[in-house]
Amino acid sequence: MATLAGKTIIMSGGSRGIGEAIALRAAADGANVALLAKTAEPHPKLPGTIYTAAAAIEKAGGRALPILGDVRDDEGVADAVAKTVEQFGGIDIVVNNASAIDLTPTEQVSMKRYDLMQDINARGTFLLSKLAIPHLRRAANPHVLTLSPPISLDEKWFTAGHLAYSIAKYSMSLVTVGLAAELKADGIAANSLWPRTTIDTAAIRNVVGAELADRSRTPEIMADAAYAILTRPSRETTGNFFLDDEVLREEGVTDLSKYRIGGTEADLQLDFWVDPA
Repeated sequence: MATLAGKTIIMSGGSRGIGEAIALRAAADGANVALLAKTAEPHPKLPGTIYTAAAAIEKAGGRALPILGDVRDDEGVADAVAKTVEQFGGIDIVVNNASAIDLTPTEQVSMKRYDLMQDINARGTFLLSKLAIPHLRRAANPHVLTLSPPISLDEKWFTAGHLAYSIAKYSMSLVTVGLAAELKADGIAANSLWPRTTIDTAAIRNVVGAELADRSRTPEIMADAAYAILTRPSRETTGNFFLDDEVLREEGVTDLSKYRIGGTEADLQLDFWVDPA
């Protein structure tokens, strides 16, 4: 059976939410997880820090390396990659999890917020992936997994409140397209993973709408889907835009009720960039 035991993951973000859930699922196998994040102190509305996440990883059975830094900082990201390799001997997996969200309509959105989303979502994904490539080439089953959506050109995803954010998230997805083509000969997989429904995270509760929490699934569905992808052969699993529940159904999981916060399947809210089946 495929496992992440002894594998080394470097992840952007990961101090809470989906990223932390993915890290904990890998840690249950005994994986090494380096977290590059800038949350050193608790936030009133955003529970969890890089250090609480690292403690949880260790408790779950993995080895953690918390690295305080910013994915927008070139030298900081290079240093994080170097520290991960020094601590664990290499890098097997990159998880591009860090992301910024702003749903302000185009006329009102500040260019500072626009640049923040571009710098974290698009540039940060590109930078961390780029710097890890030499180490991934030496790994036995290397993967780059980016938490970004399938690209839809339906105009509803570019209307008021969506344009700046859609540009930033689609840029992450374009990194997947490019890396999958560029690194295919090296056997390095590049895929994106996105939830079909909203996930109960701080972003949902504080930005999108707290009322959606009860119509969402838990972060564990993304963690289990990510685990399934990252344990697949990299040469056979690249260039895909996966949805979490589709991945689990491919793995034979038919009952997804354990991931619901409340209500029924019919009550669940589809996430951005996902159309009704």
